[in-house]
Amino acid sequence: MNNADGTRPYNQTKTQPRYILVHTKLVHPILPIPPPKISPPSLTPPSVASTPPQSTTLATSSERAIRPLPPITTSTTNNIKTTLTSHNKGLFSALHRSSSNPIGLVRLISIAGVVLALFIQFFFTGPSSFLQTPISSPQPPLPFRRPSPSPAPVQAICESSPHPFLLPTTAISQVSSMSLQDAAQRVAKEFDYPDDEVLKGGKHFITQMQEGLLKDGTSMSQIPTYVTGVPNGTEKGVYLAVDLGGTNFRVCSIQLHGDTTFNLTQSKVAIPKELMIAKTAKELFDFLAKQIELFLKEHHEEHFESHLRRRNTVSSPTGYKDEHIFKLGFTFSFPVHQIGINRGTLIRWTKGFDIADAVGKDVCQLLQDAIDALHLPVRVSALVNDTVGTLMSRSYTSPGKTPTVLGAIFGTGTNGAYVEKLANIKKNLEGKYDESTGQMVVNTEWGSFDNELSVLPTTTYDTALDTASVNPGIQMFEKRVSGMFLGELLRLAICSLYADGLIFTDAAKVAETSPLKRQGEVDSSILSVAAADESSDLKTLRGEMETQFAVREASVEDAKAVKTIAYAIGRRAARLAAVAVGAIVVQSGRLDTSSGGATVSEDDIVDIGVDGSLVEFYPGFEEHIRAALRVVGGMGQKGEERVRIGIAKDGSGVGAALIALVAEAVEAKV
Repeated sequence: MNNADGTRPYNQTKTQPRYILVHTKLVHPILPIPPPKISPPSLTPPSVASTPPQSTTLATSSERAIRPLPPITTSTTNNIKTTLTSHNKGLFSALHRSSSNPIGLVRLISIAGVVLALFIQFFFTGPSSFLQTPISSPQPPLPFRRPSPSPAPVQAICESSPHPFLLPTTAISQVSSMSLQDAAQRVAKEFDYPDDEVLKGGKHFITQMQEGLLKDGTSMSQIPTYVTGVPNGTEKGVYLAVDLGGTNFRVCSIQLHGDTTFNLTQSKVAIPKELMIAKTAKELFDFLAKQIELFLKEHHEEHFESHLRRRNTVSSPTGYKDEHIFKLGFTFSFPVHQIGINRGTLIRWTKGFDIADAVGKDVCQLLQDAIDALHLPVRVSALVNDTVGTLMSRSYTSPGKTPTVLGAIFGTGTNGAYVEKLANIKKNLEGKYDESTGQMVVNTEWGSFDNELSVLPTTTYDTALDTASVNPGIQMFEKRVSGMFLGELLRLAICSLYADGLIFTDAAKVAETSPLKRQGEVDSSILSVAAADESSDLKTLRGEMETQFAVREASVEDAKAVKTIAYAIGRRAARLAAVAVGAIVVQSGRLDTSSGGATVSEDDIVDIGVDGSLVEFYPGFEEHIRAALRVVGGMGQKGEERVRIGIAKDGSGVGAALIALVAEAVEAKV
């Protein structure tokens, strides 16, 4: 995301290293040295061992190591060295003979000149020049040697990725002997989340829940919602609901029949990307109010027109009051500091939104101001988090008589809201609420659980994803569980295999516009496809890879590798979800009571409502959750058997309407 997501892409531009051939001449610019006068070799060779020839080396501006070039073995070089060595060793004997042998004296003077020149050269240039080249005239440069190419980095498939680890992740010697399936298993193992870690995670989750109930500013916000009751299926009425939960905005009208059934009318529109990062909050909320107006004109035209007629004819000095104004529940799926059932200030944006002007403002008032500017017959009666709406919707439609304990979302984002005892909420409650029930719904904002990474599993892919996100360092639980990020984790893992030269190496063709090259472009739905395809040739998955990855002719081996890694990522997400679900069930105290029968009775059921694409469409997601629930401290197998998990359809719509109904009742009481 936000990259949202901050870092710049790794520079994969190839540059040819420059090579500089270094020759050292034994010549001083001030004191030229004449070549030594060498006598023809005598019949008896001198008894001195020849000095091995030195080699010329290449200096390079690249950091790559260059092998030494072959030694230069010209006879001139060897003769000079041999002669010099011989004369040096005979220096003192020559001095002794010089007085009686004039020719020897001349030779001695010549040798002394050479020795003096050597000393001066050594003094001015240091020993390096003697080590670099032989003492001879420069040799012509050898033909240019191109170094062996290093393994291709991931740029061919992930050139836009800003993640530093996307160079080969395994030593080259290991990669050469590793099969694709072995490598896929290695990556998959990084996503293991064993039972002992689940147990540790559950304990830490409860600790952070309790901290959040004591004070503000904790890792998990534990936001009181001022909703003090849940429906039982007998509620009636017509209510409006709007849902701003991600990339879409939805407007609904819900008619509750009072028998756990309802009718729903809705419209949905995509949020323009420019409004998700608008300069002012007014730009976004004016757009939302306009969608409400269009919905009323289309689906409630008669009511809308009659309202306009009444408003235009009123002459009361106290202003227009209409008992037929729609009560609206506003589902706002972002962290807020709620200070009343219809009041709450935005804490921060998530899910790709970033409008600084809105942070710290009452989002209900922002929407109401935009509605009033259009003179619409609507009142924002309740601020609703989508998980609270899921809880309310499930409680209204639940088949049993037991109230729902938890509403959870496992979709684009993830979060949970549960029913907590009022006595356990120690932080200050600012708004009005009905104390008679002895309970209140709490919005956990569990996406930020363990931001400090004390217990959450972390791979290199998690780290890279977080670094490139719009909100590094926060929502760490969400980045391992929600559908918004699972596809990106898979993409990064595939990129690492490609960097190692292991996947898409044969006939597979990766398009230049492949989503694998761009951050956040791989949809998490491919994890569901991978989990569902059990065919021997993985035909369905390979077709999805061609669609989503823009990779043609991927092999069965390629698809098997993708399936292996996708399964590991999905399984870890489900087991992490179990940590949250299990910890909340334990915290709620619902497991403390039991009828004690051999079988689970209706009174013993702990009902949980869930919504989102992962629980609906990912095969085996609930089974993975249940397997991990048995490990959470305080649950065990008996506790897991008491849990009933049911889909809460349209929690953000129906649930918001139900909270608007509850708000109406609370307003009447207080």
